[in-house]
Amino acid sequence: MNRKDKLNRIFLVLLSLFVVMLGYGILLPTLPYYTERLALKDNLDTDLINFHIGMLTSIYPLFQLLFVIVWGKLSDKYGRKPIILLGLVGFVVMNLLTGLATSLSMLYMARIIGGIFTSAVIPVSNAYLSDITSEKRRTKIMAWSGVAISSGVIFGPVLGGFLSQTNLHYTYSFGVFHLDRFSVPFILAALLGFVVLLIIIKWLKNTEVKSRIASEAVKFSFSLSNYFIILLLLSFVMQFVVTLFETVFSIYGKDELAFTTNQVGIGFMLCGSVMAVLQPVFATYGEKILTSKQQITLGLLISGVSLIVFPFVSAELYIYVTIIIFAAGGAMVTPNLLSAVSLISKENTGRNISIQSSTNSIGQILGPVLGTWLIAGGFYYPFIIAGVTVLVSMGLVYFLKQQDKEVNQILLADQHKKG
Repeated sequence: MNRKDKLNRIFLVLLSLFVVMLGYGILLPTLPYYTERLALKDNLDTDLINFHIGMLTSIYPLFQLLFVIVWGKLSDKYGRKPIILLGLVGFVVMNLLTGLATSLSMLYMARIIGGIFTSAVIPVSNAYLSDITSEKRRTKIMAWSGVAISSGVIFGPVLGGFLSQTNLHYTYSFGVFHLDRFSVPFILAALLGFVVLLIIIKWLKNTEVKSRIASEAVKFSFSLSNYFIILLLLSFVMQFVVTLFETVFSIYGKDELAFTTNQVGIGFMLCGSVMAVLQPVFATYGEKILTSKQQITLGLLISGVSLIVFPFVSAELYIYVTIIIFAAGGAMVTPNLLSAVSLISKENTGRNISIQSSTNSIGQILGPVLGTWLIAGGFYYPFIIAGVTVLVSMGLVYFLKQQDKEVNQILLADQHKKG
């Protein structure tokens, strides 16, 4: 494969990642408003609105978690391209159903379809990138994958917030479907997904179908060492807290701060932008100032304190500043955890990252449910409890230090074997 062909493939895969995350981002600021409208239309108890927001947020990663392994195995068998295409078809259907929904049950159906099919795009796209790049360049290409994902999360909320504020007075109902101003961002996401689908069909080549070696299962024992379990626990805490914050902030913005979808969208954009810009910076230059464990500790401290402070801040500017500080802390932790997981075992990097990804999904499922449940006691509770959880998790980093010798010995043993 020549360089130009490889770059074209990389671009197409990154484009599919970007559009799927754009769709995810579009829903973040609009979900509370959209859910409220549909709940009131269904004559539901207003006390249950926040419960449904939490469930609708959680159901997406739940179905991603259930289906991610299925898609991985199918992509090993049939190649990556057909699975990415299936994922994009599901993405288009999800956005059309969301945009035209007339009831909460339709919105639930759209989220389930989205969870099932988008779980085909993200891990399989990363596997495609891994297939066509050398080990030497893999870290760099995975960083670009992270940038594509973060960019979708940056532009999605702004687009969702802005487009749902349009002065479109056009409403049209047909059968069980309904089109109005809230439909606009989702119809646009579906159109973008459809265009990317056509581009991938025409220009992306399938990967070689490789036969997997069954004996690899024997190497699994080390992957679940104490060191790896601690890394997974830290990954879980970060993902749990981030999704709890995202869900609660959108409700807090709507109910307590009287924010528009636009203002909520700006909050999410700032969070995504800081993560996208600072993650590569900390991953590249952070080691020159602080060790990875020191970065994880400092990042957890910054995130935890900013979460505890958050409900005591009311001015719009200070709210955005606190979000930026929270995101900066997260940007210190995430790349260092991913790097630590990928370094555990060179042979099992893909599987270890998949296990970490599944752990993240569990955090994404539990965060919104617990966050919306805690709101019932007052908006202070979810932010303070999340902040305290992050600060307590700093204690886990101490155990990482104790495990370091064990990992270094295994890495050295691996190098001697190859030498």
